[in-house]
Amino acid sequence: MLIPKTHPRAASLYIREKLVQGFRDGLVVEEGLLAHGRGEMFDYLIGEKTSKTAYKAIKAAARALVMAKLPVISVNGNIAALCPKEIVELSKVTGAKIEVNLFYASEKRKKVITQALKKNGAKEILGITPKFSKRIPKLDSARRIVDKRGIFSADVVLVPLEDGDRTITLKKFGKKVITFDLNPMSRTSQTADITIVDNVIRGMKILIDTCKKLSKEDLVEKKFDNKKNLKKSILIIRKNLRKMANA
Repeated sequence: MLIPKTHPRAASLYIREKLVQGFRDGLVVEEGLLAHGRGEMFDYLIGEKTSKTAYKAIKAAARALVMAKLPVISVNGNIAALCPKEIVELSKVTGAKIEVNLFYASEKRKKVITQALKKNGAKEILGITPKFSKRIPKLDSARRIVDKRGIFSADVVLVPLEDGDRTITLKKFGKKVITFDLNPMSRTSQTADITIVDNVIRGMKILIDTCKKLSKEDLVEKKFDNKKNLKKSILIIRKNLRKMANA
C-alpha cells in the first residue's frame, strides 16, 4: 500500500503497514497486531508527538542505559518489525546486549527475528541458544526463559512494548526496568522504573540521540519519579480529550 506523504496520518499509517508486513514475514503474531491497535489509540490521545514529559523519561532512560554495568535490550516481534535498525544502533551506542524474548515463542519466530536484526547490523544476539537458557523465578509465560548472559544477569533491561507480568517479575528479580508504553495507566507503565509514554518509533530515535549527547555532568545518578511523570502524561490525555469534546 502506497501512502501519500501529505496524508494527515501518514506516519501512523506507515507504522501500521510495517506491523502488517512484520506479520506477513513471521515476526509478529496476531496478538501483536491487536496490541498495536490499542497503542495506536493512545498515541492519538497524546497528540501523536513526543511530549516534554516523554523527553524527561527518555533522558532518564539514556542515563540509566549508559551508566549500567550490563544493559540489555529485550526484543519481541513487534519491536523487531518496527525498529530493527534502531535496536542495533542503540546497542552499539550504549554497549547493551540484544536478547530475543517472546511471549508466543517458537524457533521459527526466533529465527526470523534474528535474521531481521542481523540484516540491520547486529553481530551478537542472545536468547536463541538453549544451552544458555535460565528461568526467571515466579513467571509462568514463555518469557520466563531468558539468556544467562543477558537478561538473567542484567542490571538494567529495556523492555519496549512489554507485558505487565514480566515487568513486575523483573523488578522483583532486582532489575531496573525501562519501557516504552503509550498507555500511562497500564500495569507495565505503573510498575517500571522508567516509562517512556511515546510511540516507540519516535522515542527510540530520540533515545539514541540522547545517549550520544550525554555529558559528564549528565552521567551522575539522579532521582527520577516515574509515578509523577506518568501523572503528567495522563493530564495530557485528559487535556486532549477535553479539546476533542469541545471541538
